[in-house]
Amino acid sequence: MEQTVPHVTQAMIDLYDHYTHVGLDRRALMTGMARLTGSAAAAAAVIPLLEASPAAASIVAADDPKIASETVHWAGGGDHQLSGYLVRPAHGAAKLGTVMVIHENRGLTEHIKDVARRMALEGFIALAPDFLAPAGGTPTDEDKARTMIGALVRDATVADGVATLGYLAALKGGNGKVGAIGFCWGGGMTNAVAVAAGRKLAVGVPYYGPQPTSVSGITAHLVLHYAGLDERIDAGIPAYETALKAAGVGYELYVYPGVNHAFNNDTAVGRYDKAASDLAWGRTVKALHAALG
Repeated sequence: MEQTVPHVTQAMIDLYDHYTHVGLDRRALMTGMARLTGSAAAAAAVIPLLEASPAAASIVAADDPKIASETVHWAGGGDHQLSGYLVRPAHGAAKLGTVMVIHENRGLTEHIKDVARRMALEGFIALAPDFLAPAGGTPTDEDKARTMIGALVRDATVADGVATLGYLAALKGGNGKVGAIGFCWGGGMTNAVAVAAGRKLAVGVPYYGPQPTSVSGITAHLVLHYAGLDERIDAGIPAYETALKAAGVGYELYVYPGVNHAFNNDTAVGRYDKAASDLAWGRTVKALHAALG
């Protein structure tokens, strides 16, 4: 008999978010999902709808003739090298604004590389660093990647982010102006790098990212995207906004009603929301062009 895939409920999404961000183990995830769906078989059918699919088609193909891409290496914030995926328009202006694209807590995935390609098509030079490079690089096993992300030393990783801004500021073909965009863990890193980088960062765009403990040092214009159903992250919005106002930091804050954490990730069909993603992307690109040219 063909197994019917249950409707994905908010409780299922919340449970999966707890697994990917708060430390619930895989066995507890399966047990909880079986309780919510009614059986282990139904749980096994639902989870792929919530996970990001490595096999999902890219929006911009890696061999798109309108872009040029390569793997690059540069000095990190300590005694190590970083690596990442650099993409630029194949044709266009001689000097372009540059954007660091910061990955989620699964490392430098094909989806994030695709986001970097989309950014290049918008008229920027985009660099997606692999923040797991000092630990050997992003593994194919996403659970292992999350564990490796959790083992990173925060201050050292932020220093790597600031070093990446310096690399982009001096990059041939760039105009010296640098922005950053990040998703989930990368959204939190965008916030943290904005604090540490000061005037090295012109604009920061965190998507559903954890807020920093202090806004001291932020001079970048911020564009903050939040999912209306993301209670875990949204709980930090009021204090963050109060601190930004008190510090005189320029910002835009958008909350997208009825959508979940990771609403921009089109490879996770159970959480992706095209309308919110498209609206947020348009606002992002507009702000990046205003700050970077």
